[in-house]
Amino acid sequence: MSGLRDRLLRLRSSQAAQAERMAGMVERPAEAAVRDEYAQSNVPAHEHEHDPQAGAEDEAGAMARTADAAELELGTRSTACSAAAPEKAHRAGEASVYNAVDADNEHELPPEWGEIGVRVVASTEGEFLVRESRYPLAHRHGVHQLAELPVVQRALGAFDQAGSVDPDGANLLFLDLETTGLGVGAGNVPFMVGLAYLQEEAFVVEQMLIRHPAEERAMIGYLCAMLPSFTHLVTYNGRTFDWPVLYNRFVLHGFRTFEWEPVHIDLLHPSRSIWRNTLVSCKLSHVEEERLGIMRSDDVPGSLAPAIYFQYLTDGNPEPLLGVFKHNETDMLSLAALAIRFGHFLGGGVGTLVPVPNEAEELLRTGLWLERMGKAELAEPLYARFAEHSGASAKTMCLLAERDKKCGNWNRAVLLWQKAVRASEDAVWPNYDAHIALAMYYEHKTKELERALLLAERAFELADGRHGGLRPQGKRRTELDLIRKRIDRLRLKRSKG
Repeated sequence: MSGLRDRLLRLRSSQAAQAERMAGMVERPAEAAVRDEYAQSNVPAHEHEHDPQAGAEDEAGAMARTADAAELELGTRSTACSAAAPEKAHRAGEASVYNAVDADNEHELPPEWGEIGVRVVASTEGEFLVRESRYPLAHRHGVHQLAELPVVQRALGAFDQAGSVDPDGANLLFLDLETTGLGVGAGNVPFMVGLAYLQEEAFVVEQMLIRHPAEERAMIGYLCAMLPSFTHLVTYNGRTFDWPVLYNRFVLHGFRTFEWEPVHIDLLHPSRSIWRNTLVSCKLSHVEEERLGIMRSDDVPGSLAPAIYFQYLTDGNPEPLLGVFKHNETDMLSLAALAIRFGHFLGGGVGTLVPVPNEAEELLRTGLWLERMGKAELAEPLYARFAEHSGASAKTMCLLAERDKKCGNWNRAVLLWQKAVRASEDAVWPNYDAHIALAMYYEHKTKELERALLLAERAFELADGRHGGLRPQGKRRTELDLIRKRIDRLRLKRSKG
């Protein structure tokens, strides 16, 4: 019974002191208040051991006070968070909430943290570590210079399909998490949150680290005050992973009134649209090496970050965490460089600010992506280059021909189909889509039944030859049946004259 009483008393002390500090009633540091309350709660602990009734009354009173303090704390926290969003206060809000405690109480880190370059940020919610790196805009990361980022911000407004933000007032925030796992559930804790943004004449990379899970609440409160000042969120696979994980932490820590609806630019999706078949992988580390000229040396793989953090929790040695910090910092710089690349695409910089793609499929898919983003005028020159490219495959030629067919550009569509038919004749695994498309064109558009029949019969031969004499099943059998019906229909039409 005394153990339960001690726990209730300690909980009441910490929560009551927390509520008082947040209301401005207590100015001394949280640690001192908790120590005093804890010491006082332990003194009378033995006085009630021989008085069960008095002990029960104290426990009931403690539980009631704990509930009141918790309710007061939750209400105060919700009010503070909801008030922070409309203010859009980034640096000013942080200083007022988080630096006041530092002024009253110096927080010194053990010397082993010195090489990492972190500082303690403390508030009434607790404390955590922040590492800040500032890069001049003249800094070059790979083939791009950070000074190009302010130039392409307006072009990146094309990602805002709803037009909810003025492109001239765009304020980009780059986000990358290092987490304890790969899922998006409650058990996956973001132990490091990397943020980057433009500030005056510098590109700032701000990395938050929690030394243990109890510090996460303070970090989330910090983000609650900081995020609403930005209009755009830039991530890599953040729509599926980073943002859902982080938003779940807001909910789990009671910041349910937090509201922020930025324009989310997830660069993984355009990367896949353009490079899905050109690059071996669309992982950020591979894209940055193959297309941005970024070569990492002595980099800690992101897959090892959870193990390094768990090892730190075990032995308390922060030295290996420096590799995780540097990996995350490079990710932030690469995100900025990749945003610059897509900004130049959208701003019409292909061929001037960024090189024209060499491979035929990348050339085509860049144009198709630009057209989906509402930049059809920028896509057409790329289509023209692709149509003259000697390395285009039959499949990609059919892709552009289908697009031209929908747009009514029959001349180029027919030329592409004809080139695809010739390319298929020499292929190891021939593609007969162009034969079918061209047969349909001759049958319905120009009424050249003889040419349509020849193409349909050749398509049947190519399709049947793929199976090597085996009886086709499922989808392949259906395809053969459709081609056979087309041949029969064309023969019937031809016989009728």
